[in-house]
Amino acid sequence: MSRQDIAFVTGANRGIGYSIAKHLIASGIHVIGTYHSNEDEAKAAETALGGESAKLRMLRLDIADHASFAAFAGQVEALLSREFGQQTLRYVVQNAGNIIHTRFDAATSEQLDNQYNIHFKGPYLLTVALLPLIRNGGRILNITSAATRFYLTDHGPYSAMKAATEVISLYMAKELGERGITVNAVAPGAVASDFGGGLVRDDATVNKSLADITPLGRVGQPDDIGAAVRALLSDDMRWVNGQRIEVTGGQSL
Repeated sequence: MSRQDIAFVTGANRGIGYSIAKHLIASGIHVIGTYHSNEDEAKAAETALGGESAKLRMLRLDIADHASFAAFAGQVEALLSREFGQQTLRYVVQNAGNIIHTRFDAATSEQLDNQYNIHFKGPYLLTVALLPLIRNGGRILNITSAATRFYLTDHGPYSAMKAATEVISLYMAKELGERGITVNAVAPGAVASDFGGGLVRDDATVNKSLADITPLGRVGQPDDIGAAVRALLSDDMRWVNGQRIEVTGGQSL
């Protein structure tokens, strides 16, 4: 990867997204990140992660506001030119999200719409909007979840939308192959972050129960995922395409 490579990472202000941005910037890759509403946190991330060889620039984005994507792509294009003197992205990482914990038979229509809009329709349409800005030979990574392959209590709607993202990733890989763009899905296991209200990080009982079913004896950390994403975007992984890659410490074995 050259210093001129630029990545786009949604949800780069905290958790896994922040770690992804950190690892990319440490490798000399500029990052355009997004945040939902916490501008102070976004500015703090820019300050903390910016270095001499690469920097982070943050844009506000509501991943559920699909009507805003055309205008947002224009913001990305303008930022590419203004800050980096370039016209294209090499990497797109769709990471932003939330979770509504509920049994499948207790989920409301509004809750299902929320999970659909944030985890499937939003990343899907945002990628479409950004396609003209992704250079030929670029890389797309969709962050999904290990919970698409095994049961976790009250994860049904969330996991179903992540499973849909894994399926569309296969079609994206096939249909973008003519441009030399690879598409893969990365499925983290339980991670001690603020995702889901910080449940895995802050609830000792939940943390231990998940650590106990992980061969490596602990839950994941954001840097476990950030480092893996950085590795998957490297030129050494150029022949990996159309795959679902678990990063779980073996949790689902």
